[in-house]
Amino acid sequence: MTEQKWEDFYCDEVLSGKTQVEIVVETEHCLAFYHTRPYYEVHFIVIPKKHILSFLTVSNEEAEILSDVLQVVKQVASKLEKDYGACTISTNIGNYQSNKHMHWHVHFGAKVRDEQGRLLHDHQAK
Repeated sequence: MTEQKWEDFYCDEVLSGKTQVEIVVETEHCLAFYHTRPYYEVHFIVIPKKHILSFLTVSNEEAEILSDVLQVVKQVASKLEKDYGACTISTNIGNYQSNKHMHWHVHFGAKVRDEQGRLLHDHQAK
């Protein structure tokens, strides 16, 4: 049986330092930063520094890491709610998860990209 290789942009690029990101919050276990290809006017990503495949695969031993991630999600969401009055928090599971590293989207505003990642005509990359 062949081991399946999943794309993990966050370990391969962000956490390795190959891709620079604008950090919003950093803790011992977690990193929050501006999305490198935002889909919304204001779009943050929150990830654990340890590779965890998805929300469904968090082990009991990783409970402290998940708690830290959720505290950072809460902190980032609170900032957006304070600044803009609202925000959306989401994470994807299974086939919806294009990047196989647990990550949370925290965003506000209009969509600036379509589902294929192309900029919508009314918006420019920030």
